[in-house]
Amino acid sequence: MAGEWNIEAADVDAYLARVGQRREEPSAAALGRLAQAHVETIPFENVDVVIGRHRGIELEVVSEKLVGRRRGGYCYEQAGLFAAVAEQLGYQVQRTVARVQPRKSGPYTHMTLVITVEGQQFLVDVGFGAGILVPMPLIDGAEVDQAGWRHRMTLREGWWVLQKQDADGWDDLHEVLPLVHSRPLDYQVFHHYTSTHPKSPFTGRVVVMRLEPGRFRRLLGREYQESRPDGTVETRTIELVDLGKTLEDLDVFLAEDELAALLKTY
Repeated sequence: MAGEWNIEAADVDAYLARVGQRREEPSAAALGRLAQAHVETIPFENVDVVIGRHRGIELEVVSEKLVGRRRGGYCYEQAGLFAAVAEQLGYQVQRTVARVQPRKSGPYTHMTLVITVEGQQFLVDVGFGAGILVPMPLIDGAEVDQAGWRHRMTLREGWWVLQKQDADGWDDLHEVLPLVHSRPLDYQVFHHYTSTHPKSPFTGRVVVMRLEPGRFRRLLGREYQESRPDGTVETRTIELVDLGKTLEDLDVFLAEDELAALLKTY
């Protein structure tokens, strides 16, 4: 009988084919390979939210979208799918939430995972977009090179803070809520706010992000930006006639009616 997370709704073999990986016994190295393959393959994108066609974050829906139709999604979709696959592969998974840009006092709405393997807990954040390629060990002060950018975990007053190094020092990306027993309905609430509230950063414009070694690309509305670890940033405005091609370059492939609906939002 399916448990409360209904993880069997995720077809592990189909998912592994989608991200170009094979089954491996649980290990820290295997987890790293799987997480990196996921981030490099499945784009962060919110097109369905923007055009009012988001069908929800139930695992059956997410699997059909991200694996079956080879689309991307945002954190609840991506982390939810990865968690289900990881559990079926034998990993110990805890689903949790984080506050993005904690110094700005935003809400706890970002879904993250804490996965334990070989006696060590790791932050696995496949659905952050502007985040990390490989897991971060939950060790105070642990630094990991992420696609060319230095990241660090800091334990601050009982909270795990993910930081990224820039020219001014260490910038807080998000802080993870102390681990609690979360339930599927919790994420339905977070998703409802994130996909419908006018103050959500994902309801008013398209957001697409792609992270790979040595390069971070994002599309915010019509602004396309490409960043590199040396600090080089290229920014340009996308003409609407080029929107479809730009999305395809970011691995977001839309049906004609989806692209037409998206263009109407500009």
